[in-house]
Amino acid sequence: MTAPGQPVIDMALLKSWIGREDTGAEVLSEDLARKYHATLNVPGAPPVHGERVPCLIHFCLAQRAVPTAELGPDGHPARGGFLPPVPLPRRMWAGGALTFHGDLKVGDCVKRVSRIADVALKEGRTGPLCFVTVEHRVEANGVLAIEERRDVVYRGADIPASSGNAPSPAETGDHVKPMTAGTPLLFRYSALTFNAHRIHYDRPYATGVEGYPALVVQGPLQAALLCTYAAELRGAPPARFSFRGLSPLFDTDTFALHATADADGLKLWTAREGGPVSMAAEASW
Repeated sequence: MTAPGQPVIDMALLKSWIGREDTGAEVLSEDLARKYHATLNVPGAPPVHGERVPCLIHFCLAQRAVPTAELGPDGHPARGGFLPPVPLPRRMWAGGALTFHGDLKVGDCVKRVSRIADVALKEGRTGPLCFVTVEHRVEANGVLAIEERRDVVYRGADIPASSGNAPSPAETGDHVKPMTAGTPLLFRYSALTFNAHRIHYDRPYATGVEGYPALVVQGPLQAALLCTYAAELRGAPPARFSFRGLSPLFDTDTFALHATADADGLKLWTAREGGPVSMAAEASW
């Protein structure tokens, strides 16, 4: 039964999106590799034609180019296109898992095939949560390079009430890389991924409409930083990488990338100074 003030969620309608597909293709250019390298401060010289590119650069490739007039008030594409029309206002990238079958290289023709795999409704502390699972298949010159599961969550506009118990501070990893978020980093990454979600660049909207204390650091950006850090530590990109967002990170935060070895590879996480884990990840080779 729908609570007073809650939108009616027609799960039969939303589940009719399961199986819907979207495709896109793009040549991985030296220009994109150079800009990605600069945005994430990747060590060394940027890759040139025929050389391997950093982990998760495919988040910047073959993005859906929705006309500006067709964006919703939050900057996302209006509901009911490729993604189902979930009637909950806040949309976030909750996490995902990737298997890497081969490297992407500068000059590759990269094709993305995306499919809605599942739609599920759950009840959270502040109301309903709707999870949409999207599967991506990424090919390089016709050969499978990456399989990805992406978890998107929709929730209401209410700001979660404090339970009175502050979350525990994150542990310090065996390897630590200090970072500063900053508005230019968020802006550059949104531009590279063609992401117009206003919580990442529009401070009055982020604070006044969605109730955040500052601009929100993108989940995919944190995942990319962690995956690139894992590759730096091991000297090779992982074969498998998964990540899950646990708490928001903001552009005003000084934070760090943390990593600790385990039996399967590396456990990684981001956390601001004195704060809880923001994103947790695992990498294996």
